[in-house]
Amino acid sequence: MTAEKTESTYEKVVELAKRRGFFWPSFSIYGGEAGFYDYGPLGVMLKDNIIRIWKEAYLRENALLIDTPVLVPRAVFQASGHVDKFLDIAAECDKCHLRQKLETFTKSAGYEEVFDTVESGLSFVRDNVVKCTNCGTRITRVYDVRQMFFLPDQGSSGDLFLRPETAQGIFINFKILNNLFRGKLPMAVAQTGKGFRNEIAPRQSLIRMREFNMCEVEVFVHPEKKFWAEIEYEDDITICPRSSQPVTLNAREAVNSGIISSNAMGYFITLTQQILLKMGISRDRLRFRQHEKNELAHYSFDSWDAEAELDGNWIEITGIADRNDLRNHEKTSGESMSVSTEEGDIVPSVIEPASGVDRIVLSVLMHSLKTRENGYTVLSLPPDVAPYHAAVFPLMKKNGMDQLARKIFRSLSLNDPCVFYDESGSIGKRYARQDEVGTPYCITIDGASLEDGTVTIRERDSAKQIRIAAEELINHGLIGNPSISLDKFKNQPS
Repeated sequence: MTAEKTESTYEKVVELAKRRGFFWPSFSIYGGEAGFYDYGPLGVMLKDNIIRIWKEAYLRENALLIDTPVLVPRAVFQASGHVDKFLDIAAECDKCHLRQKLETFTKSAGYEEVFDTVESGLSFVRDNVVKCTNCGTRITRVYDVRQMFFLPDQGSSGDLFLRPETAQGIFINFKILNNLFRGKLPMAVAQTGKGFRNEIAPRQSLIRMREFNMCEVEVFVHPEKKFWAEIEYEDDITICPRSSQPVTLNAREAVNSGIISSNAMGYFITLTQQILLKMGISRDRLRFRQHEKNELAHYSFDSWDAEAELDGNWIEITGIADRNDLRNHEKTSGESMSVSTEEGDIVPSVIEPASGVDRIVLSVLMHSLKTRENGYTVLSLPPDVAPYHAAVFPLMKKNGMDQLARKIFRSLSLNDPCVFYDESGSIGKRYARQDEVGTPYCITIDGASLEDGTVTIRERDSAKQIRIAAEELINHGLIGNPSISLDKFKNQPS
């Protein structure tokens, strides 16, 4: 008898996401288009909450916010090196015509090579047997693919590219921003927005997309000091130094021992961990891996990836890179990028924490997915991240319960718009629906509510309940209200 295939967490999340309205493939009525996904009602709210947490964290670091165009002239990416170097080395099977990055084929064959030129790829497949992962034919065709989408000269502004990152928009505005910052260093500039990459083989829904959402910060520091602020956080971090075994220690220890190259790099690795944990990434499924020298991007001196474990695979969700793009733009544009310091004029270096929002969304959903003993699904999302903070139910649509429920719902919504109203189906089914989309609290109005003004609050993860005065809930809200803290539920019977 053939063993039944176990559905992966990824497959469960993708099915739930479409059914409940988090995300689904774009253009589906026309057969879809690989690498593009739509966010549904709940997905938009979840994504916006994740971006808000990120933005608030960097505003606390005194970061400046900026918003720049997605279409960028050739000159910008010529200076940055993207036109000549931002390429993927691809391979195509001559028999079934499967196209993938060459590294995807070679890894499946047990090799760990990284290729930066077509010549190195061709040499490798000539000397080693690399077979198609689909049909088993030996791979012989290797070529390069420009990762940027290109809009040729239309006769007015010259060639344009869709940006693959938001960073260049910050770099070319550095002098304006630094003047606004009164010429001081260090200085951080943050930007959120869309990025576009010509992926050879888009796959795994939100992991590898052609149009995606980014949150990037460029931290401008003295090139010889690379200092941001004292590292005060004592949080342990799992780090994987280049060609070494994973170790667990805090960022200050890692910087002092030379494992992490600078204070600024260590500071923002720690801050990245704090942000990701607040978003709902599990601590025991998060690590920071240093890039090997042969996998560094053309603009990077050193890079660390925050990786989330998804179904046994480690996936990059944030990259922290040490860059020096300003010198390239100074040389090409003729615009001085220097800053006056006590030691003289310097061109700053850059530490860049860059997050892929879509990958974080998927990782948070996968890390939050739980299954009860009865088989029901629960998304244990942090309350700040959950699309809805609460759902309001009348126990029954009669005897005035529904009128009171709607009144309480409207009162709550005045202070917290992230509240949902539902009177359809049994109370058990309504609880199950809200558990499955991550709503932390359900508020039920019953017969006793009509008599004494109290309501039942059910907590998502424990499924335990307490009663509280509706007035207390309306006056003090849901999130952060000590009257409905998790401690209140711990002593309740199951």
